[in-house]
Amino acid sequence: MPGHDTAGLPSEAFFTPGASSFTEFLAAHRPGLLPTEPTLPAGVRTPPDTFPHGTTVLALTYGDGVLIAGDRRATMGNLIAQRDLEKVHPADDHTAVAFAGTVGLAVDMVRLYQVELTHFEKIEGTPMTLAGKATRLAAMIRQNLAQAMQGLAVVPLLAGYDLTAPVGRRGRIFGFDPAGGLYEKDDFYAEGSGSPYARGALKKLYRPGLTRREAVLAALQALYDAADDDSATGGPDLNRRIFPVVSVITEDGFERLAQTETEELSREMILRRGDRPDGLHAAP
Repeated sequence: MPGHDTAGLPSEAFFTPGASSFTEFLAAHRPGLLPTEPTLPAGVRTPPDTFPHGTTVLALTYGDGVLIAGDRRATMGNLIAQRDLEKVHPADDHTAVAFAGTVGLAVDMVRLYQVELTHFEKIEGTPMTLAGKATRLAAMIRQNLAQAMQGLAVVPLLAGYDLTAPVGRRGRIFGFDPAGGLYEKDDFYAEGSGSPYARGALKKLYRPGLTRREAVLAALQALYDAADDDSATGGPDLNRRIFPVVSVITEDGFERLAQTETEELSREMILRRGDRPDGLHAAP
């Protein structure tokens, strides 16, 4: 925060009129606190094994809303840096964000984004629209372009329940590129190094109107397929009891599935793969 004056009172920055964006507030008064502030000399590119990177995350719509999930692995080159990384986070009551890319920058960006949405609602007296949330996140990613060009990219995935959209189309998914490009996705999408395999699995398993249970199993199948072909993606770890993070967003808000539920469905999915190690066939 911009801090206090010598008398212990809030500094003048807190009373200066401005926009409802907390990011713009920091940029104007304390730009060094922004995670997107360049930290490396121009022209320096980091080797891929210097910092932990996280993959894979995905989202899909279903009958009651939208589901967002991610595996738990972070890697540094050919090393596993962390086995239980949290890549899926609530942004507000009806929005969640997951990330692939440089873990340290991504975690700070998610935290700043959470404050950004809360700050906007307090200043304006109303929540930001879902499209506005996606646009605001795209702007934050664009501010990180200099570091992305140096190998420190952050690519989030945004999912939300749009209370203003027609019934049946309220679950919405937004993808981004490292330059801040914004793309709304229909039905399902995935990001990260394992995303081609996850999207391929979802093409076979997805259908409109999935139940919550069916949607969770489809997400777990897709992450399993990603881990099967991408060494940077971690599959369910039965011995350590580490399973993907799966969350849903409905009219009632954001809900992270309890580990007991995720574990039960993960074990069921693995058992069903006993006869078909390469995955289930698409439903007729």
